[in-house]
Amino acid sequence: MGDDVAAQEFTPADRTRYREKVRRCLDVFERMLRESAFEAEDPWTGLEVELNLVDDAGDPALRNEEVLGAIGDPDFQTELGQFNVEMNVPPGPLADGGLKSYEKHLRDSLNEAERRASSVGAHLVMIGILPTLAPEHLTAKVISSNPRYALLSDQILQARGEDISIDIPGTERLRTVVDTIMPEAACTSTQFHVQVSPERFASYWNASQAIAGVQVAVAANSPYLLGKELWAETRIPLFEQATDTRSEELKAQGVRPRVWFGERWITSVFDLFEENVRYYPALLPVIEEEDPLTVLEAGGTPNLQELRLHNGTIYRWNRPIYDISAGRPHLRVENRILAAGPSVVDTVANAAFYFGLVRAFADSERPLWSQMSFSAAEENFYTAARHGIDAELYWPGVGRVRATELVLRRLLPMAHEGLAAWGVGAEEAHRYLDLIEQRCLIGINGAAWFTRRMAQQQTDDRYDALRAVLAEYRANMSANRPIHTW
Repeated sequence: MGDDVAAQEFTPADRTRYREKVRRCLDVFERMLRESAFEAEDPWTGLEVELNLVDDAGDPALRNEEVLGAIGDPDFQTELGQFNVEMNVPPGPLADGGLKSYEKHLRDSLNEAERRASSVGAHLVMIGILPTLAPEHLTAKVISSNPRYALLSDQILQARGEDISIDIPGTERLRTVVDTIMPEAACTSTQFHVQVSPERFASYWNASQAIAGVQVAVAANSPYLLGKELWAETRIPLFEQATDTRSEELKAQGVRPRVWFGERWITSVFDLFEENVRYYPALLPVIEEEDPLTVLEAGGTPNLQELRLHNGTIYRWNRPIYDISAGRPHLRVENRILAAGPSVVDTVANAAFYFGLVRAFADSERPLWSQMSFSAAEENFYTAARHGIDAELYWPGVGRVRATELVLRRLLPMAHEGLAAWGVGAEEAHRYLDLIEQRCLIGINGAAWFTRRMAQQQTDDRYDALRAVLAEYRANMSANRPIHTW
C-alpha cells in the first residue's frame, strides 16, 4: 500500500505547506516531461500479488508478522490486514521467456513461502476476497502493526466525518457499517506494471481503461464476502466503498471518490497527476526536505516524494506511477483491476492477456478509445464486475456481445499479436493465452467455479460450506492447475 509513514498528527499548517509542496512537485514534473530523459528504451513489465493467510481450518490467520519472519524474504511485505501479505516479483522484459520466468519465480517463491508459513500455522491463498472472513476480522484491532495503516485509516475516517457504510446488492445483499478501512484489507489483487515513455503513456493508459471490463469478465474471483454471495468481482464495489472519504452530501454534490475509474480519455500522463492534485485533499501530508527544482536544475533526478505519496492515496483502477531506477526517472501504468489467483499459471495467463491486449491496442493505427465513449468503458467495467464470465459488454462495431464470444472471436488474436510485438514466442504465448480460451469455451473463472461448488454443498451452515470449498480451492491452487481443469 505504498511507502512507510510514521505515526503522527497533522495540523492545518502541515496541510497548507503540503499543498504548496505538492504543487511545486507537479510543476517540476511537468518540466521533466518536456526536458528529461525518461527510461523507456527497454520497457520492462512487472507484477505484484497480494495473498491471504488462513489456518488449517481455512479461517483467517492473523499472523502476517510471524509469517513474514518465517519466510525471511524481502520480496514479501506486510499489507493492511494481519491476514494479508504481498509478494513483489522482480520486473523484467517479456521477450525471451519473460512470462515463463514470471511463472517459475512465482511458483518457486510461493512454494517456499508456503513451506515456511506452515511452520507457524498459516497457509497462503490466492483469491480476491477470502470467503471465510467474518465481521470480527474487519475491525481496527486486525490492522497490521505498520503505523502507516492505522494512520491512513484514521485520516480517511476523519476526512469522511462519519462511519463507513458498506452496501452491496448482489445475488444476496450485504449491509454493514464500520469505523475503520479494514474492509479494504479483504480486497487482495494482482497488479500488472507496464513501463512506458511519456509520449506513449496516454495510449497505454487509455487502452488499459478500454479493456478493463474484458479483463474482469474472464478473471473475476471474488464472489463471497462475510458469508454473502454478491458480485462475481465483489472487490470492485467493496474497495470503492471502504476507502470513500465522502459523506452522502459530498457524493450528492458530485465530489469524486478516491477509488476511481476516471471520467475521460487522457492525452498525457500529466492529466492524471494534475487531476489528483486538483481534486483531492491530502490524506498523509508528510513533507520531505528535498527541493525538487533545485535538484532538477543541478542535473539530478528529483524524488517528487510528496507528489508520489499523494498519488499513492488515490486508488485509480489503472494508476499512473512515477519512479526512479538507477538514477533515471520512468513512468509505469499500474493495472490494479484483477483479483489474485486462482493459481499461479492462471495469474500469468491473466498477465499475458493484459500485456498482449494493451500493446496491441496502444499500437493500433485507429485507437479503440476513439471508437467508444469513456462511459461505455466504465459501464463495461461494472457490468463485468457484477456478472463475471456471463457478462454482456459493449464493443465498437459489434454492439452488445457476450464477453466470452468477444474474447474468442476478436481479442485473443489481438493478444497474440501484442505478445509477439513484445518479443514473446508463439509457443510461450499459446501456453498462457490458450488458458484464457478454455475459460471462455467452458464459461468458467474463479468466481463461477466457487459459486457452482457452493451450490453443490449439502450443509446448511454457510461458513462450513465456504470452508469446504476453500479447501478444494487451496488444493487445486497448490497443484497449479488452471481453473478450467478444476
